[in-house]
Amino acid sequence: MLYWQEVSGQAQRTPRDLWGNTSVFLLLFIAFLFLFFARQMGYTPIRILFLTYQGDMAGSTNSIAYLAKGLAAKGHHVVAGIRRKSLLWELLEGSPVYRVAMDFGGKFDFHNWRQIRNTVKAHDIRVINAQSSHDRYTSIFANWRYKLGCHVVHTRRQMPASIGDPLQLYLYNKKTAGIVAVSHQVKENLVKLGIKEAHVAVIHNGTPREKYKQLDEQKLSALRHKFGITAEDFVVGCISRPKSQRQIFEALKLIERPLKVIFGGLKRHEPYTGLAAEVEDRHQLFFEGDIPGSEVLNYYKLFDLKVLASTTEGLSQSLLEAMSLRVPVIATACGGNLDLVQDGENGLLFKDGDVQKLAQNIENLRDHAHLRSKLMEAGFHTAFEIHNIENTVSNYEKYFWGLGNTEC
Repeated sequence: MLYWQEVSGQAQRTPRDLWGNTSVFLLLFIAFLFLFFARQMGYTPIRILFLTYQGDMAGSTNSIAYLAKGLAAKGHHVVAGIRRKSLLWELLEGSPVYRVAMDFGGKFDFHNWRQIRNTVKAHDIRVINAQSSHDRYTSIFANWRYKLGCHVVHTRRQMPASIGDPLQLYLYNKKTAGIVAVSHQVKENLVKLGIKEAHVAVIHNGTPREKYKQLDEQKLSALRHKFGITAEDFVVGCISRPKSQRQIFEALKLIERPLKVIFGGLKRHEPYTGLAAEVEDRHQLFFEGDIPGSEVLNYYKLFDLKVLASTTEGLSQSLLEAMSLRVPVIATACGGNLDLVQDGENGLLFKDGDVQKLAQNIENLRDHAHLRSKLMEAGFHTAFEIHNIENTVSNYEKYFWGLGNTEC
């Protein structure tokens, strides 16, 4: 509104009018400068297509979901080409991420090539980030066959056992814009297998803070009742798909004082039935099978410590979950565990196969409350201050922007 003043029969603008108009001009000018410099510095929305033919019960599925939703929340145009019946499809429901149902029949699945082509054109995609074996091939072949001009990036979330044949090595080195490894150990293995070192960037997984608001005291109380947990019990937890849990059973043979041990991700069947029978004379074992993501955090709050006996981790979400909930962790000194756990500082490590050291670590944490407290606080700092999802999303942004949003 303009304010007028009558002076000698003429209407004049007051200082308030002049300041109001000037302030509007300044705001517009500042907004223009922001947009100009933002564009000059590369701060343009990333148009990205995530691909994975997997996306079921695994930590990597959660990592992909957190990253996709995190990028979309920051204004980037994020599309996920995934199986409609996958867990990842459910995790992305209701989020700003566009879901496109795709089928992945193998590296030479021409139908999937066309699905990728159609999605790229419909959404003006500039970056394709493939997450698993089939779609690593189909992303490259679709980009080449249809001249899509996209930057194809592969993410490796597990320790690679092999690259395969010379063709695969050529495609990964020459037909991708780069490869993201989720830990330095994954990168080292890729380089040993023939990937050029400069072609691999390390970006760690992250965990979202808001996830840990899902704890339910009523469900937690029900779980304590279910397992008969009392103040005198010492509870060891392992949340993991079948990997190298045999080591945990071997370590339990060396521990005399009774423990309660809860396995999430394992069912009571061979070989675990036989292994359990050898230690159940002194320890109580519970096999919970697959635990829904909405329930799993309540289990962590039962644990006095968590053990991860795996040699294939890229960077474990289950370790991050335990650390975020101030549960001390013990892990194999393998793979991405070495990026996450500093022995004696924020967790304890043991060499793969050294079940005596694993048993000693369990006993050590049981007997020394001050050590448990130290690991709890340092682990919490590691998860929430270093490996939070905000840092992961920011690092991916920088990486993708570094590729450029123009055609290859």
